[in-house]
Amino acid sequence: MAEMPGRHPVSLDAPVPDGPAIRQRGRLRSVLNIHSVIGQMFVLQVAIILLLVVAAVVLLVLTLQRESTRDAKDRSLGVAQAFAQAPGVAEALRSPDPTAVLQSRAEAARKGSGIDFVVVVDRDGIRRTHPNPELIGQDNNEDMSPLLAGRTTQSETSGSLGPQYRAFVPVRAADGEVVGAVSAGVTIENVDDRAAAQLPALLGAAAGAMAVTTGGAALLSRRLLRQTRGLGPTEITRMYEHHDAVLHAVREGVVIVDAGRRLLLANDEAHRLLDIPADAEGHRVDGLGLPPPIAELLDSGRAATDEVIFAGGRLLAVNQRPLDRYQGPRGSVVTLRDSTELQTLAGRAEAARVRLKVLYDASVRIGTTLDVTRTAEELAEVAVEQYADFVSVDLAEPVLYGDEPMGAETELRRTAVRGIRDDPPFYPLGSLIGFVRAAPQAVGLNRGRAVLETDVADASGLWAQDAERARQIVDYGIHSLITAPLYARGVVLGVANFWRAQPSAPFEDDDLALAEELVARAAVCIDNARRYSREHTTAVALQRSLMPRRLPEQNAVDIAYRYLPVQHGVGGDWFDVIPLPGARVALVVGDVVGQGLPAAAAMGRLRTAVRTFSSLDLMPDELLARLDELAVGEETQEADDAIVGATCLYAVYDPVAHRCALARAGHLPPALALPDGTVRFLELPAGPPLGVGGLPFEAAETEVPEGSRLVLYTDGLFEHRDREIDESLDILGGTLRDVDGTPEDTCAAVLDALLPQRPRDDIALLVARTHVLPADRMARWDVPRDPAAVGRVRNAVADQLTAWELEELGFVTELVLSELITNAIRYASGSIGVRLLYDRKLICEVSDGSSTSPRLRYAATTDEGGRGLFLVAQLADRWGTRYTADGKVIWAEQALPSGNGMSLL
Repeated sequence: MAEMPGRHPVSLDAPVPDGPAIRQRGRLRSVLNIHSVIGQMFVLQVAIILLLVVAAVVLLVLTLQRESTRDAKDRSLGVAQAFAQAPGVAEALRSPDPTAVLQSRAEAARKGSGIDFVVVVDRDGIRRTHPNPELIGQDNNEDMSPLLAGRTTQSETSGSLGPQYRAFVPVRAADGEVVGAVSAGVTIENVDDRAAAQLPALLGAAAGAMAVTTGGAALLSRRLLRQTRGLGPTEITRMYEHHDAVLHAVREGVVIVDAGRRLLLANDEAHRLLDIPADAEGHRVDGLGLPPPIAELLDSGRAATDEVIFAGGRLLAVNQRPLDRYQGPRGSVVTLRDSTELQTLAGRAEAARVRLKVLYDASVRIGTTLDVTRTAEELAEVAVEQYADFVSVDLAEPVLYGDEPMGAETELRRTAVRGIRDDPPFYPLGSLIGFVRAAPQAVGLNRGRAVLETDVADASGLWAQDAERARQIVDYGIHSLITAPLYARGVVLGVANFWRAQPSAPFEDDDLALAEELVARAAVCIDNARRYSREHTTAVALQRSLMPRRLPEQNAVDIAYRYLPVQHGVGGDWFDVIPLPGARVALVVGDVVGQGLPAAAAMGRLRTAVRTFSSLDLMPDELLARLDELAVGEETQEADDAIVGATCLYAVYDPVAHRCALARAGHLPPALALPDGTVRFLELPAGPPLGVGGLPFEAAETEVPEGSRLVLYTDGLFEHRDREIDESLDILGGTLRDVDGTPEDTCAAVLDALLPQRPRDDIALLVARTHVLPADRMARWDVPRDPAAVGRVRNAVADQLTAWELEELGFVTELVLSELITNAIRYASGSIGVRLLYDRKLICEVSDGSSTSPRLRYAATTDEGGRGLFLVAQLADRWGTRYTADGKVIWAEQALPSGNGMSLL
């Protein structure tokens, strides 16, 4: 029987395999066929697996050998160290026959530890033990100098037993002397043998791993073959049916043209978008009547990516790619997507994005300060950058000063103007504007909503407001306006005007909502700033009313001061200069913790209390104790108004004794600059801050030469973020040494050296240059306890007043002194003294050793006495009592005749 062409003969006797077996063998042949992709992939996988296995085996062998070597070295060192430190080894090396003692012990150690040798050598390097007895007594050929120096050595070398790893450990006697060394080691041959003994197991494991991974690669290749080559005609037909269904159902046009620019395929969406005829396949694209931009693109064959083309009343996003780039026939494929609706949605999304960005920027950038004007400027700046071309903000007059607006203001102050250019024809900044009822601003204020003028040229309200200015605005190119009232907490604060000019698009109705939201946020910030301004103004006014308005007249010191309130808010720092009887003067500085109205009010209470207590002529420590009691009492009564943590420094300078008594309550110590240039900080006892209670205060007294400068300050002068307080005190001391001018010069120099760039607290600085009352302006007499002495003192006083040319005061002075001296003789104890001081007033003082103070009273008509102090009070300008360490002083002051005033300045 002849063979059929193209067929192979088939034996009738051979068993006919079934279909699955034939497919199984066919798949296996495809896997093993080196010319197929699957076969090449399989061979590549096997080669990679083989390389990985070989590399792993080599790495494991090297690792094993390295670990074996390390173990051999460690065991050698351990055995040598143990044997060298074993009892009796050092003594044996010093014995006449070390070998007899150590040979057997060395062999036992070698066999017990599993190493190849343990050798003991003496100081000369002569072997005293060895596994080979023939080598005992021979030189070891080892450099003994490191060992004799007490150092352990390890090495890889060739010894009497061949190449080996060995360690030498010195043997020390009880006295610390090195008497020999112990060498232990393993031959390299034994280490290699141990590593080689494990090689078969490694190779077996590698072979098993290779078999498993090769089998896995074969299974993977078979699975890949089944997924790609095992499709039958039915499956392939179904695949193409799905392809056609997807191609024509997708909402994206697909057009394929060949190299001759003939249409090969167009899906249903492409027919709809381009209005392609049903029988257009096979025709050239330039003859199908397509829109010119699309026809030109298809005919050119150039690559295009997301090109937007207007065709058939639609915005089409077009992409074109050559087919030969992707192993296909020559030609190109074009995809078309209708983006008309997407463009509309994108425009809305972009508008929403811009709106959100404007509002976000407004929340971040408006209200960064508590200044009304600055907040209005921030509103204008934010809007100009992203919303309008020009912005003007007009506020009610009371708002600018922190007052509550009345709600019916007819005139607004132009507070902020910003724009893309600097010369808009608006009302100038700072002008007071009265809006007529028809003006868009007035309409918006009355309605409480934003007003839109899409065409300024037709806005009758603007022309009614100011026709000339409206014409200038139109000629300038401004074409639309939104005016929005600024409302906060139900009160009208002003109005914001948003303008657009060419070439910007006019405002639309959608822009009204954004304008209202923008001004709503800004209005809250402006109202917060207004409220803060009102509180700040009130606090500053209160604080300034409580501070000294002018310094009192006195001759004890020349005064200069600086008071710098904190930039934001008010603090509780204060100072004061208080004239005291006896030509003395009190200097005070203090600081109340905190800021705002509570701190200013607490400062006022403390300053008033200091002035009240100073009128009692108390010692500094007693005065601070009274202040502390006052603060503690207020704390217990009203916790909200408690004065806790306040500090104070109180100093009393006496120009007669040129001494100064000081006490402090938690305050920094003052500085004293002497005339010779020496500067020191007075070491005063550190009392607790006011309001703590329960702890005493202590005063200190120091001599102050004439011309010295006392410098008192608060801690705000030293609150610098880059300096510690000790460093600031050093700077203050250096400045006082370098500057020897007037108190004004000293104040200026201290602030230049120490003032922080941004003070975070109030600063009070007080500089006092001291004077001494001249000796010829003082007179003093000791009075014996004899009534007859009163007359002698009166005569002496009259003579002194004549010398001072104060005869006019003689009668009153003699009468006052007579009464005071007589009372001292009758009722007081101790020595009696009289002192006259000729200062700005004539001061008469009578001192005694009693602590009992006389009281002013009205004497009855039947009383024989009790009228003396009443006469003193009537004749003298002032009188009083002050207590001293030895008793008391009763004083009286009289005004000098015109022209007799004395000044030490």
